[in-house]
Amino acid sequence: MGAMKAKIIDGKKIAEEIRAELKGEVEALSEQGVIPGLAVVLVGNDPASESYVRAKKKACADLGIASFDHSLPADTSEADLLALIARLNADSAVDGILVQLPLPKHINENSVINAISPDKDVDGFHPVSVGRMLIGEPGFLPCTPHGCQQLLVRSGFDPAGKHVVVVGRSNIVGKPVAAILMQKAPGANATVTVCHSRSADLPSLTRQADILIAAIGQREFITADMVREGAVVIDVGVNRVEDASAPRGYRLVGDVAFETVSRKAAAITPVPGGVGPMTITMLMKNTIESAKRGRS
Repeated sequence: MGAMKAKIIDGKKIAEEIRAELKGEVEALSEQGVIPGLAVVLVGNDPASESYVRAKKKACADLGIASFDHSLPADTSEADLLALIARLNADSAVDGILVQLPLPKHINENSVINAISPDKDVDGFHPVSVGRMLIGEPGFLPCTPHGCQQLLVRSGFDPAGKHVVVVGRSNIVGKPVAAILMQKAPGANATVTVCHSRSADLPSLTRQADILIAAIGQREFITADMVREGAVVIDVGVNRVEDASAPRGYRLVGDVAFETVSRKAAAITPVPGGVGPMTITMLMKNTIESAKRGRS
């Protein structure tokens, strides 16, 4: 085997390109007197959630989107959270509502997701949004899967006619990315196989992929023997690995064994710096889309 080295699909760079486009859209809206607004609700003080919320606030500030932050104590009741969502649904300054998951155990996540107006569901998790996505109607696409699609299209790997194999079937990535890429639409039109931990002979399925999307939530699960030479690999995984030599005492690795797979693949996303930056960018895009729809 030659010493082939995969092209690195730079999520940071592509996210910056999209943000530059979005900035122009926000400027055009503000000339019409419309400032897009995103409400971010955080319950409790999970450190990972807090850092995501900070990143979302910064992205809003950079683009000129108004952000409304609601930090609630961990013992907030479900009723109080639902009452806040009802107020945000009714608030015309709020175009998007994002409730940071996971929620404390005593709050039912489904009740909360279902309470958000589908017209402000910028996460794309409401059953109405999921239904619209599946039947190909305009609506909010969930941010991480939509980010995966944008990475492929903008780095020159159009999924049309390709065999995409998705490893993982979560409602956050696996199922929606399959639904998005199978649509009869630009940037889609792929043949999609979804496999998971219960699939028989998983490596024989993943080796058929022109485009392999790993979203199984297990560190370095996809090894070189599971990847066909010349495949494009999108790694959605974010796993913390303890590492005494790293400044924070840990480092992040994906669901793909990057070192060995990158020698076989034609292109691959790194972790961090691949799918991650795209997620918040697509959230911003959804918020701006909502402002355009809601106030036009």
